[in-house]
Formats: sequence, structure tokens, C-alpha cells
Amino acid sequence: MKTKSFQLMMLFLFVCASGIFSQETGFGVQAAFNLQNLTGKDVDGDELDYSLAPAFNAGINAIIPVAPDFYFHPGLYFAKKGAKETSTSETTNMNVYYIELPLNFLYRGQLGNGYVLLGFGPYVAYGIKGNLKSGSLEEDIEFRNEIEEDETSDNLFMKAFDAGAGVFAGYETALGLYLQLNTQLGLVKVNSKDNRLPESEASVKNVGFGLAAGYRF
Repeated sequence: MKTKSFQLMMLFLFVCASGIFSQETGFGVQAAFNLQNLTGKDVDGDELDYSLAPAFNAGINAIIPVAPDFYFHPGLYFAKKGAKETSTSETTNMNVYYIELPLNFLYRGQLGNGYVLLGFGPYVAYGIKGNLKSGSLEEDIEFRNEIEEDETSDNLFMKAFDAGAGVFAGYETALGLYLQLNTQLGLVKVNSKDNRLPESEASVKNVGFGLAAGYRF
């Protein structure tokens, strides 16, 4: 997992270095408060019934000019995702932590003394840690692509890899401070293939939205 995280960081540094000599290249720091959920179907093909859970991400990004007012906008973030399940007796929180690399395209046009921000693009992410919390009980999530037929553990298994797309809109002041609304939709299944249940119809994906604040320098 550490190797995957290092590779993502190196990719981010590479794409930033491609525009480092441009005087218009900018870098920023950003943090976001998000509401995350898991959508899709369970093993029986029924719709999942999870609730939105508070989450966050924080990290760095760059804007690399490709045309007037248009930029390549990669980032590297530490991101918490997951969901919440509430029963009559208790609430279970699912927390999954990722290293995330969005590869956005950004329109940054002059508006007043600042800039209007409109962007979209894909992201890839790799899970580094996860857990389930219910009251005082905590159980780790195991990252595996497949669960073997002879597996006896009843732990929750998930795939480490996630990928999807995001859209955002916001405003950046002349001082470099900005706010933006984000939404993100996972496009690949994050549930492990369970060979113990060959007829399973499970299909689970990440989804979320939130408010981000940052500073461009």
C-alpha cells in the first residue's frame, strides 16, 4: 500500500514539474468537508440503505495553463470516505481512508477582482486504512480484490482501488483564497469479489459532495 501511495505522489510531482517553468503555474493547499455514502446493491441485488456520513479531504494541488483561462488541475489528497448504517439499537460508521489523485480540467475566468472556477475530471484513489465503528467496538477493514472460497473470516473486505469522476464550481478572490462546491461519483466497484458467494449481485460504489476551501500561491 505504501508503494502505491508513493507512486501516486511521484505521478503528481511529475505532472506538476511539466509546467513548473511557466510563470502562470500556480500551487495551492485545500481542505474540504464532505458528506459521503456508498451506493449500489447488496449480495441479493437489493438497493443499499446507508446514510450520509461526515468526511473530509486535505492536500495540495496545481494549476498548469494549457490555453487562455483553461488549466490542467491535478491534486494529491488524503481523503476519508465511507457511510453510516443506523439500526434500532446502534449506529455503525464505515470509515475508509484513501490517497487520492484527481486529474481535473479547470476553467478559471476573470470575474470582478477574482476568478470564477468551473472544473471536472477523473480521479484515482488507493485505500490505505479502513475500519467499522459501532459504539466502543472497532473492526479493521481488509483490502482484497478477491475473497477465496475457503476464507473463514467474517471481516468486511473491500478493494483498495477506487476511480471515478468529479465536478466542482467556485470562486477565487484576488488574494488567492477560494471556495468551491464539489461532487464526486465513483465509477468502479469497491466491494471485493466474493468467491464464497458465486451468485452475489453486490455492486458498491463511493459517492459524495461537499464544500472546499483553499489558498492559491
